[in-house]
Amino acid sequence: MKNILVLGGTGFVGRAVCERLVERNGGAGGRIIVPTRRIQQGQGLRSLPTLDLVQANVHDETGLARLVAQSDAVINLVAILHGSAAAFARVHVDLPQRLVRACAAAGVRRIVHVSALGVGADGPSNYLRSKAGGEAVLLGSGLDVTVLRPSVIFGTEDRFLNLFARLQALAPVIPLAGSDARFQPVWVEDVASAVVNCLDRPETIGKVFECAGPTTYTLSELVRLAGRWSGHERPQIPLPAFAGRLQAMLMELLPGEPLMSRDNVDSMRVPNVASGRLPGLAELGVQASALEAVAPGYLGQAFNRGRFDRWRTGAGRE
Repeated sequence: MKNILVLGGTGFVGRAVCERLVERNGGAGGRIIVPTRRIQQGQGLRSLPTLDLVQANVHDETGLARLVAQSDAVINLVAILHGSAAAFARVHVDLPQRLVRACAAAGVRRIVHVSALGVGADGPSNYLRSKAGGEAVLLGSGLDVTVLRPSVIFGTEDRFLNLFARLQALAPVIPLAGSDARFQPVWVEDVASAVVNCLDRPETIGKVFECAGPTTYTLSELVRLAGRWSGHERPQIPLPAFAGRLQAMLMELLPGEPLMSRDNVDSMRVPNVASGRLPGLAELGVQASALEAVAPGYLGQAFNRGRFDRWRTGAGRE
């Protein structure tokens, strides 16, 4: 499999995956095809050899079919964190349905799909329910599918630790919804390695893998560490559930993409940690990196306004 279509390749995880794919291909030829609606936001990928950045809307069935027909395998990273129930369904369920139809028509069998820990048809949030719906579509398609479920992903331009570092640089105190929510953060480079390793491991077909770091933290602990490592640790005020949802509702009313939504708060009711009942990174040949070994370095530069602006606008997710 040399020609790989990467849906969501211009996003945070996608850029790391594309770099790993270039390393994988080496001098063996092949193309990495990365579609995006906003081609100017993927310019940083143009320097990668064998990568073709193409302007396309992956939600357009005809355009998606054309892209799939040029590929030997597909990696699907497209996801959203905020929106209506219809928006979540469009991205997390309808797109996998279109992808299955396109692959069946083109004779492309291999799909690696990135989902999330905690998904479930009866989950408390639109995000978790729609992610479960997308998994069901792909795993029930009869194609050669591998599903990865990462915990919250951290890395230089993440939308999680950087957020809390920036907020603590600006605010004297942090009102915190879901302070007891549990996470098992995983490094973006480890997730990228796991995604690419799946392509060359046929034994992963039909399986679901949990991608999690070595340590579990509460949200409060992660916020405290983000503040400490960025040099601006602030006191926290844990919010009860009703106050947390009210805070999120007010954030939804602000212009632009919200920093927190009610759906995010609902998602945090499910622990974002590995169940231990499914294989993990080790089975994919990846040793999980510790948060403490990676995050202090990049959070020490959290005042970099350019980096925060790129995060805030959600640049390059599709």
